[in-house]
Amino acid sequence: MKRVGFVLKHDSSAASEIARELAPRLAKEGVEVVDEARVDGNVQLLVVLGGDGTFLRGASLGAPHGIPILGVNLGSLGFLTAFSREEAERATLSALRGELPIEERMRLQVTLTRSSGEKEVYAALNDCVINQGALARLLDLEVNLDGTRVTVYKADGLIIATPTGSTAYNLAAGGPILVPDLQAIVLTPICPHTLTNRPLVAPGDAHVQVHVGPGSQNVVMTIDGQMGRPVASGDRVEVCCGEKPARMVVSPARGFFDVLRQKLNWGERTAK
Repeated sequence: MKRVGFVLKHDSSAASEIARELAPRLAKEGVEVVDEARVDGNVQLLVVLGGDGTFLRGASLGAPHGIPILGVNLGSLGFLTAFSREEAERATLSALRGELPIEERMRLQVTLTRSSGEKEVYAALNDCVINQGALARLLDLEVNLDGTRVTVYKADGLIIATPTGSTAYNLAAGGPILVPDLQAIVLTPICPHTLTNRPLVAPGDAHVQVHVGPGSQNVVMTIDGQMGRPVASGDRVEVCCGEKPARMVVSPARGFFDVLRQKLNWGERTAK
């Protein structure tokens, strides 16, 4: 029996309603439906009902098992969720039959090493962000790339993003948009004090190391906007390409640039 996992946006009546509509339809096809707490390697498809934040939560569950992830957009932007509410049933059934394309998107492996030597390892589909938590103070962040010193960013923080994440916080901070099937890592300082500190695009197999400068306080490392960890002076953050990509079900009717034109209004003239 095939199994489909559901990940629902928290406190969303629309997500709950779609799930209730889809479950009996899938049961008629001999498909078992499980909630996100029961997602494992036996699930053939993960259906995310929500916005990009919910999709990122789903990716953290499905990507380690290689499960294709299908997003139904119930949010505002929806860069990651490829299908509309009206397309939910047809897209889910088509994906189960193998009729829809699947794109592999690189993820980041993020290792936080404490000054004590203790390590914490995380995975990110969009980005790892190091920034000041409570106080509006500049950080000193020393960045090394493959063992070579790049610079010390004096900034509010630093975004380390995948091509998929380039349209998220990276874009808002003035970073470049990367085509999502690239293997690359983009580093974008947040409000750098030195205006010559610009975003940097590194190869996908690069190893990025960030040292938090002395005297830094209330520094937080955030993974995909979903989870935050405090970072102290003497700690270091190491980022590289993760071993397992996220497998995303995409719409054959809408390509990456179609989404950009729709979401960012590319080519639209402002009415006077």
